[in-house]
Amino acid sequence: MAITAKLVKDLREMTGAGMMDCKKALVENDGDLKASAEFLQIKGLAKAAKKSDRVAAEGLVATAISADGSRAALIEVNCETDFVARNDDFIAFVNDLATHAVAANTEDVAAFSATAFAGETVADAVKAKIATIGENINVRRIAQIDAAGGGIGSYVHNGNIGVVVVFSGSGAGNAAVADLGRDIAMHIAAMNPLVVRDSEISDQLVEDQTRIETEKAVESGKPRDIAEKMVIGRIAKWKREICLLNQPFVKNPDLKIEDEVQRVAGEIGGELRLDSFARMVRGEGIEKKDGPSLADEVAGIVG
Repeated sequence: MAITAKLVKDLREMTGAGMMDCKKALVENDGDLKASAEFLQIKGLAKAAKKSDRVAAEGLVATAISADGSRAALIEVNCETDFVARNDDFIAFVNDLATHAVAANTEDVAAFSATAFAGETVADAVKAKIATIGENINVRRIAQIDAAGGGIGSYVHNGNIGVVVVFSGSGAGNAAVADLGRDIAMHIAAMNPLVVRDSEISDQLVEDQTRIETEKAVESGKPRDIAEKMVIGRIAKWKREICLLNQPFVKNPDLKIEDEVQRVAGEIGGELRLDSFARMVRGEGIEKKDGPSLADEVAGIVG
């Protein structure tokens, strides 16, 4: 199979590995992206699976919750420079779009852009903001979260990472749950779990990770039968690391997240279950082209 520049780029965005390493992996695996990504992990050339490590796009992530607390939305709006992303006018605009996204109740950006907003459409408002600010702005994506009668908590870290957490149970509507939700959303922003609980880990994901860990052990010089025994412990550790409820709570590492949820449930005297979460990272999967900084460009113009 021909190894195209797009294949190399796609693999680099998936793994964070160097361009030549990506090309070599694709050659070794006949252009298969999944096999090539595993090859890089086994060889230790891929970064940990955190696309946010390679984030370079500017802009903001914002979240909003409906007045009745039953729904929430996450939205990412991109711009060209960090200078604009820190602009108060741009920040207010993104927050207004997040609030509107809750009411619009769609994840389709084109449909969202066509909705009425402040006497015009969202698309027209974006165009007007481009004209005012002087650089390109676009609504990149939207996530809708339904609490289905439960409770919602949210947190946004410096406009870079937005998280929404959903609870259910008889105690989910208690005001204390919103505070718990914010704390757990903050934890998710920092620790990036993949699932809420063990039962959500697919058999395919376990199979893939087992194969990767086995090959890594073999690469380190262990006989395959020994490597396979070692992997049992590694997979158990990996499951603890990717499951939210099993992670030590960042605000109190002596407690797991599940322990903290049950502690609050006991305080409010009601049942409480952490159902789901949504996490959005600004610029996730986008790689900004290298180039001169704004300061360098200004210096060049002045020069």
